[in-house]
Amino acid sequence: MMTLIFGMMFNSYGQGIKIPAPSPGQTIKQDFSLSAIEVVYSRPVIKGRKIFGDIVPFGKLWRTGANSPTKFTFGEDVKVAGQSLKAGSYQVISIPSEKSWVIIFSKGTNGVFSYNPAEDVLKVTVPSTTLASSVESFAIQFSDVTANKLNIQMAWEKTSVSIPVETDVDAKIMGSIDRAMNVDSKPYFESASYYFETGRDIKKALEWANKATEANPTAYWVFHLKAKIQAKTGDKVGAKATALKSIELAKAGKNDDYVALNQKLIDSL
Repeated sequence: MMTLIFGMMFNSYGQGIKIPAPSPGQTIKQDFSLSAIEVVYSRPVIKGRKIFGDIVPFGKLWRTGANSPTKFTFGEDVKVAGQSLKAGSYQVISIPSEKSWVIIFSKGTNGVFSYNPAEDVLKVTVPSTTLASSVESFAIQFSDVTANKLNIQMAWEKTSVSIPVETDVDAKIMGSIDRAMNVDSKPYFESASYYFETGRDIKKALEWANKATEANPTAYWVFHLKAKIQAKTGDKVGAKATALKSIELAKAGKNDDYVALNQKLIDSL
């Protein structure tokens, strides 16, 4: 009877124990283009071991992390290392070697132990580099993020690889602008801003900026955009007058940042 009681006590306490995972999971998400990229993976630790060429053999499939299969989710169609990949979620498996890694994007969900090449959607090869210092926990991160390009970097021990990703966001936005200009409520400010930032038809940008200030006569940020566009056209007098108007409105709106931005613009004329 006493043995039964102690056994019950052990099971009760045992079921309540929670300890840290040896390879803790991480989810990272990066806004990119008009959507986002999400990575779900686990982070194994070196713990004094030799990793690549030993724990992770060269030339063999690796789960690109630990525990459950690593998953990449792309919110829109992209190009990975120059090759097209449709929006969606993919299991990511890699084959490390001394100078490069093969990165496999697969429709599978069962990891390397049930890997089926027929489920491969895309396979790319990226070079590996040697780091000056060791990375203790396997890490995936986003770097060099712009509106249409970024790199997905993987690093562990003294090895790093970078996977370039890009998308044609410009064509998407231009299509959106064309469609939006055919409806009653036209996005003059957003369209003027995009034309200005991407170096398109500056006269069209100014036309839209004028319409945006007419529609929003107290919006200091709209007047600031118009001032920048005027400055780019070479109209310094007009740019200064618009910037001063933006300062007046920004002060009324208690926004010191735009007061400073406009003053810098005026000083640069």
